[in-house]
Amino acid sequence: MNNKLTLLAVSVASVLGLSAMSNAHAATNTETLAKAIAKQEAEIALLKQQLATLASEQKQKQQQQQSKQVATQVDTVVQQTAEAQDRFSRFSFNSYGSAVYTSDEYFDNVQDTSAERRNRTDLERIVTEFGYQFTDDWSMEVEIEYEHGGTGSALEYDGFDEFGEFESEVEAGGEVVVEKAEIRYRPSKAFGVKFGNIHLPIGLSSILHKPSQYLTVQRHKSEAAMMPTVWNENGIGVYGEISDFHYQAQVVSGLNSEYFRTYDWVASGHQKRFEEVNTDDLAFAGRLDYGNFKTGSAVGVAYYFGNTSGNRHKSNKLDVDGALSIVSVAGAFVEGPWILRGQYLYGTLDNADAITLANKTTPGLQPGNFAQLGSESQSFFVEAGVKLDEWFDLPMTVFANVDYSNPLMAVETGTATQRYENTWSSVGINYSPIPEIVIKAEGGLHQVAVASIPDTNFFALGVGYQFSL
Repeated sequence: MNNKLTLLAVSVASVLGLSAMSNAHAATNTETLAKAIAKQEAEIALLKQQLATLASEQKQKQQQQQSKQVATQVDTVVQQTAEAQDRFSRFSFNSYGSAVYTSDEYFDNVQDTSAERRNRTDLERIVTEFGYQFTDDWSMEVEIEYEHGGTGSALEYDGFDEFGEFESEVEAGGEVVVEKAEIRYRPSKAFGVKFGNIHLPIGLSSILHKPSQYLTVQRHKSEAAMMPTVWNENGIGVYGEISDFHYQAQVVSGLNSEYFRTYDWVASGHQKRFEEVNTDDLAFAGRLDYGNFKTGSAVGVAYYFGNTSGNRHKSNKLDVDGALSIVSVAGAFVEGPWILRGQYLYGTLDNADAITLANKTTPGLQPGNFAQLGSESQSFFVEAGVKLDEWFDLPMTVFANVDYSNPLMAVETGTATQRYENTWSSVGINYSPIPEIVIKAEGGLHQVAVASIPDTNFFALGVGYQFSL
């Protein structure tokens, strides 16, 4: 550009020089002067054209530079947007929850034989699940449950207070509980590893715990009367899928027998109530399923084994093992409008009498009559439903259900009382106005195996939701 301007300046100077010469001879040669003027005008016109061309080229270059800058900026924005979309696509959010109304008859204590009806409402739970896919092989998931609309209760063991005391700090009516916090490495469909706070595959409630995955208003009472429901522990596990078989095997923290109780056997021994979890005794949990309980028909068996004495805070109260084993057998048939699911649980507890005595004499526990523990326990449930939308334009399922539990199936010495042998029989409906919402109603009969305890009736309403982003 500068060279062209220099040449243009020289040309202008030359023209001006010629003009001066032409003026000197104008008087003597008019024709020559006219030709010179015409030539100058032609050269000036040419120079103007060149100037215009140069200006146009300069403007075009400026526009090209601006276009390149804009294109670069656009590419940067597009790249940043793509990266943000990729990060967002790796993030997942799920939530489910339920609220219930119950009207049932209950007894003030185990000796009471006159039932009293009580109506209750409960924001049963709100659960949020966060997940992130770091790479194709690595991922994580965190599940937080808000129970009963409240937050905060903690139980601490103070070994320096007199002979050792259990101190409870209650901050509100419910709890905020981390039900899962796991990191997963799964290089293939057939094999994966997960570690952190993980769900144990014992009991169908650990698999089918969302409101639309069970027919009753509340989760099955039979399982809750024997072991922790939606059982989670700190540990590590392997899992995978080969053909139609699904397997899991885990090593996790064990239970604490200080909180085993008559009415729910080992369920209260779950150490989620403590700020720190004792892991002197570990446990093994395994499961093998054929089919998929979450999506349809399946059969499966699960097994849990672990000692429970080493995790006691007052370790000097018990010098024998409290080995616990639980076997679960479950099946589901889900085909067309038909739904049929069932589960049987059987468990044994070694040295149940020694644990009972230790719990009765541990300061701060004060279990009283609720200390007696079964050396054997069993429970089962069967639920059957029919989806009416197969024949009618009505998104409704009618069902019947039976839950049975006996945490004192057998005792080491003496005779087991039948006061805690319960059967719940019910019928009900599930109505889903949209796939993400389910409204439930259930009515039934509660029976205790003791002849002097009258049968009682119960009724429940519930609403649940679930969605995924």
